[in-house]
Amino acid sequence: MFSIAYNEDKKRDNNKDDNTMRITITGKIGSGKSTVAKEIAKKLGYKYYSVGMLMGELALKRGISLMELSKIAEKDTEVDFYLDKRQKQIGRENNLVMDSRLGFHFIPDSFKIFLDVQLDESAKRVFQDRKNRADEKFSSLQNAKNQVNAREESEKKRYKEYYKIDPYDLKHYDLVVDTTSIPANEVVEKILKEFGKVKE
Repeated sequence: MFSIAYNEDKKRDNNKDDNTMRITITGKIGSGKSTVAKEIAKKLGYKYYSVGMLMGELALKRGISLMELSKIAEKDTEVDFYLDKRQKQIGRENNLVMDSRLGFHFIPDSFKIFLDVQLDESAKRVFQDRKNRADEKFSSLQNAKNQVNAREESEKKRYKEYYKIDPYDLKHYDLVVDTTSIPANEVVEKILKEFGKVKE
């Protein structure tokens, strides 16, 4: 079943200037946010950005691998602060899609989308996705479920400490889509339909 929630009050707030449309997309692990964000940017002809891209940008500047930077980021808050600053800078551009856990926070005048997914389905997706990856694998579906749940709880704690916000609190978003039982292309179609109403 497809479920969608739309905040009508926020619709009016975002309908200010069609020449400065910005979309931020976040969601639970395994919700398909990166796939959906890239496709939306492609269909709208918008620029696509992601935190992964920004991490790669910083790794290149430092002359290290992305994996090395990820390890540094676990202990060095400077990496997070760099990513925060870059998102704010990018947020001044027009016609963009930002795929980021905290994009809604750093680009407040964007059309904010959250992709939801049930935990069992989330675990199934990440388990399948990482079967052929050498850098991150799960020993079982249950292990994947435990890791997904632990990561989300860790993020809640970390972002509450750093920014005093919970990215999983749906009140932050203009549009919430449950992707549990629908394919990415259908999610994209539904989002574009709702986004079209904002631009009208």
